[in-house]
Amino acid sequence: MNNTMDAAATPARSIVLATHNAHKVAEFHAIIAAEHPELSVIGYDGPEPVEDGVTFAENALIKARAAAAHTGLPALADDSGICVDVLGGSPGVFSAYWAGQKKDDKANLALLLDQLHDVGDEHRAATFVSTIALVVPGVDGESAIEHVVEGRWPGRLARAASGDGGFGYDPIFVPDGQVPGHETSVAEWEPARKNAASHRARAFAVLMPLLTGL
Repeated sequence: MNNTMDAAATPARSIVLATHNAHKVAEFHAIIAAEHPELSVIGYDGPEPVEDGVTFAENALIKARAAAAHTGLPALADDSGICVDVLGGSPGVFSAYWAGQKKDDKANLALLLDQLHDVGDEHRAATFVSTIALVVPGVDGESAIEHVVEGRWPGRLARAASGDGGFGYDPIFVPDGQVPGHETSVAEWEPARKNAASHRARAFAVLMPLLTGL
């Protein structure tokens, strides 16, 4: 699949994902095609907009609007991160850059653990949040149709990283609902288990019906 296809070369049933990341395009295509085989997810080849929103929804809409305007196709964009209760919901939209503009996963994780080093287990609640925006361009002068869906995955933060899988904050995120005494971080889960339970999976469950008829 070519993630740099332009709108003129794409089939009528294509939907553009506002990212230049080919792996994310492939991931979204696989998830969506399983329920909507008539849709083909392609990558965005236009300029990246400035993500200056202060919420996940604002940033997702900024990206989806830009992709829809550039291609004329229905567009998807996602924004996600981790929200820690005791930090007032931070890192939130700054999750990827918590330790600075280098976007360093290890540094972000280390800084968050350091900030919570003296916080008791009962106050380490956190939630992974995934927000997906869908923008469908208007026709014949009509306004675009916009939807924003959200998936939330509650849990808590461990005191030390564990597991070699996943990425970002996965090694310190322990989802709720596990058997006491046998709790593990997301980085210790098999990918299929994570993908079925994650915040993104929960957002997709809400999104899927909105893709009918695109």
